[in-house]
Amino acid sequence: MTMRLDKYSIGVGDRFARQGAAQLAACQQAAKHGVDVIPVWNKSWREHRITGSEPASVRSEADTAVRELQWTRPWFVDADHINLENVDHFVACSDFFTVDVADYIGRSPDDDAVDTFLARHGELIGRVEVTGIGQPFEIARDTAARAASKYLFAVQEAGRIYRHIAQRKGPGTFVTEVSMDETDTPQTPPELLLILAAIADEGIPVQTIAPKFSGRFNKGVDYVGDAGQFEREFTAHLAVIAHARRSYGLPQNLKLSVHSGSDKFSIYAPMRRALRRFDAGVHLKTAGTTWLEELIGLAEAGGDGLAMAKEIYARAWERREELCAPYATVIDIDPARLPRPDDVRAWSRDQYVSALRHDTSNPGFNPNLRQLLHVGYRIAAELGDRYLGLLAACRDSISRNVTGNLYDRHIEPLFVRE
Repeated sequence: MTMRLDKYSIGVGDRFARQGAAQLAACQQAAKHGVDVIPVWNKSWREHRITGSEPASVRSEADTAVRELQWTRPWFVDADHINLENVDHFVACSDFFTVDVADYIGRSPDDDAVDTFLARHGELIGRVEVTGIGQPFEIARDTAARAASKYLFAVQEAGRIYRHIAQRKGPGTFVTEVSMDETDTPQTPPELLLILAAIADEGIPVQTIAPKFSGRFNKGVDYVGDAGQFEREFTAHLAVIAHARRSYGLPQNLKLSVHSGSDKFSIYAPMRRALRRFDAGVHLKTAGTTWLEELIGLAEAGGDGLAMAKEIYARAWERREELCAPYATVIDIDPARLPRPDDVRAWSRDQYVSALRHDTSNPGFNPNLRQLLHVGYRIAAELGDRYLGLLAACRDSISRNVTGNLYDRHIEPLFVRE
């Protein structure tokens, strides 16, 4: 039996593998409202290297949470943003693989690959009728050729990675996602259609695909861009996916994946409208949110927890250039709006929480501080047992925030709300 990802799913990454039960509790709340939202625990190789963990720790965390909460619905462990260089670290413990080929976009395929592809897919040239889009695509051959030149090599690399995994785990024993979001230019709906045709040619049983959308998907803060344009783009992508499933024999549960989906509150309503219109599914990745809720929970607990939260900010502020460099394309921090550590040390519990919690109606909210701390989990990792010990000591406060944030701000407005 082929492993199958359900209609609605959510990526619940956890930097320190301590919040699995609190995350799963949010999915249980959705189930009580009649909506199945499938948890997918994910952690990338970069995050493992920074925190000093191994991929098996994610499986262990998920196993423990599922057993503790007696979860009987599906769940998965995602090898997040893998490639051929690191995938073998994940094979034994993962059943979901986010195949990241963004770095291969723009590389030239073999000399005759584009002509061969276009000869096989004449339906991608000229007038292309896609149900659910007001106007058909008009795709000139040279436009199709440029798109094929840009994306074919990346799709071929995805095929190589998929076959590598399948050889070791066996076909049908894992979920495959293809990710192309970490690139400079959004894929247009016609480009997505071409990409899906190429994925079908490679024999990849893709169940979710992560394109790059227009606008900014910065870490830990709201969407920056034209929400109306995003809704049109998202709707067109849903139509393209439905068309590609029919045309190319791709899995019937193929759906969009939205990466860096944490806190993108202004586009959840547009996404919900489009999903309802097409009766479509979506996978929303919310990994970094959990780490920030740990900090909020520590601060709310007061005492040593608040002191730790303040210390982490002070260290992150001192090393802000180092911490921000790897994430430069997905954060926008105004250094002048970062409070100085001496000021933060004088803050009350409520001041710290107000600055960090993503509540734009609160005048104390500081998105610059939030983004810095989002990329500052390396500091907590370096604190080791001091940090982990306080997570245990402040578990009730942290769990309340992790569950509340995931359900109230993410699951309910996107998946549950009518």
